[in-house]
Amino acid sequence: MSAEITRIFDFAYYQLDNFDLSKALVTKKSGQWEATSSKEFISKANIVSRGLLALGVKPGDKIALISSANRTEWNIMDLAILQIGAINVPIYPTISESDYKYIFNHAEVKYCFLSDVELFEKANAIQDEVKSLKRIYSFEKIKDCAFWEEVFTLGVDESLQEKVDALKNKVTSEDLATIIYTSGTTGVPKGVMLSHNNIVTNVLDTVSCLFFLKDINNALSFLPVCHIFERMLHYLYIYSGISIYFAESIEKISENIKDVQPEFMTVVPRLLEKIYDSIIAKGTALTGIKKMLFFWAVDVGLKYEPYQRNGWLYEKKLALANKLIFSKWREALGGKLHNMVTGSAALQPRLTRVFTAAGMRILEGYGLTETSPVISVNLFEGGNFKVGTVGKTIPNVEVKIAEDGEIMAKGPNVMLGYYKDPEKTAEVMSGEFFHTGDKGEIDKDGFLRITGRKKEIFKTSGGKYISPILLENEMKQSRFIEQILVIGEGQKMPAAIVQPNFEFVKKWIRLHDINCGNTCEEIAMSIDVRKRIMEEIHHGNEQFGKWEAIKTIEITPDIWSVENDLLTPTFKPKREVILKKYKHLYDKIYS
Repeated sequence: MSAEITRIFDFAYYQLDNFDLSKALVTKKSGQWEATSSKEFISKANIVSRGLLALGVKPGDKIALISSANRTEWNIMDLAILQIGAINVPIYPTISESDYKYIFNHAEVKYCFLSDVELFEKANAIQDEVKSLKRIYSFEKIKDCAFWEEVFTLGVDESLQEKVDALKNKVTSEDLATIIYTSGTTGVPKGVMLSHNNIVTNVLDTVSCLFFLKDINNALSFLPVCHIFERMLHYLYIYSGISIYFAESIEKISENIKDVQPEFMTVVPRLLEKIYDSIIAKGTALTGIKKMLFFWAVDVGLKYEPYQRNGWLYEKKLALANKLIFSKWREALGGKLHNMVTGSAALQPRLTRVFTAAGMRILEGYGLTETSPVISVNLFEGGNFKVGTVGKTIPNVEVKIAEDGEIMAKGPNVMLGYYKDPEKTAEVMSGEFFHTGDKGEIDKDGFLRITGRKKEIFKTSGGKYISPILLENEMKQSRFIEQILVIGEGQKMPAAIVQPNFEFVKKWIRLHDINCGNTCEEIAMSIDVRKRIMEEIHHGNEQFGKWEAIKTIEITPDIWSVENDLLTPTFKPKREVILKKYKHLYDKIYS
């Protein structure tokens, strides 16, 4: 029946016809999980579609959606917008007012729907500077802001449904569905244009690989739905008849996992790192035989190889580790979470090994906003899983490696182009192939491995090439290091600017009775802390050649975050912003 799905909104109607869920979308409000059924999902979307038509929205009009957390209202709006041929412009909640202003004006946004007072203040501050913007609506009741249910009132008139249906029938698979502004590590945001066909084919081609989806009833969603990774997964869940529970926030995710007991979720490496660090911290607090058993199990997990390649003796040890230790890890994550897919940034192989050993498979994939997003993914079935790679390409997507090592992708998932920017579009398109900007290699078994970001690979004054992402990924295995930026382009040696894991470092200071103060500023200035982090750096350097080794570091007193513009919304360091902010540290290293 998948052949009848050619537009994004077809997924919701497919779910109603094939699954008719009582809990299609579930959001927690006032301490209670509130479910919206498949029927209600479509019914409410139709009402909103009619309301939008009453407001004068026409096919091709741009409507911005901004939400601090994923929620049912976002999905209802998405369906309502798309089925009348309008364009959904999702926006990251954490970006600056100036970025809001740029995107609203560049996209010529007509209406904006947002979640809360903080976002309203940001959008309202630039409203007068956006000529196209007619009105802002909010999902929560906010003073001086129109409540989104006003659109429901406008849509009560069912006589408009005929017009909704007529517009829906006119939407083709090749039509533009969404413009996603990528907040990259450099420059102003670029508007990635994705058609219905781009996203629909990516969903269907990905579903055809993930065989375990047929056995899954619910999923927890917390990654920003304004990012194509999580949004595509929402469509995949809808198509597969999986109930979507929306996590309240990153702070409440542990509580939500216990509530929902999800069978599947998408994650990013940073979350897995935090979960792992939290588990290790609890193990460190144990004593005696319990502590010994805990770290014995961790050691077994870190040696994991798939498909019983370690032999029968290892499998016996793993079974015992699962019984004694890993079963408690699974319990802490709801008890039913056996598969997680990760993307957006490089994942440390040790995390893949230890979580998969613990019965929670980490399936690392690869893609970009421009590719809707999935290009490749690891699959456990059929021997298609290899630690340290991003898997094999999904059906209908082709990858080739250019002479300079750049990964190039071709398929129905490749974007229409960058909105209002034919020059930048031409820069990344070579015939039907899209230049990803990432460097990689395909091994003899067909697995894709990412080796760095093309623009970020630099050369030292000695003519040696350095891939900072490989060094950074290795160093972040240390519990002392939260974020790190490797530098040294045109310099005699690589060095690094480090943001310590202040929470862990504070515990270490107390444990070792080090007299250096407890504020972030004091920690950053501490000779003892710097010396200890350099020990971690030296240990990580052992994996690299002498010319690649990080020779020295400087420590920042700030926590790098999306809010202070030092990280992208997918938690990647913004190289140019960080280098500009910490120019004094860069100069100190190389003066």
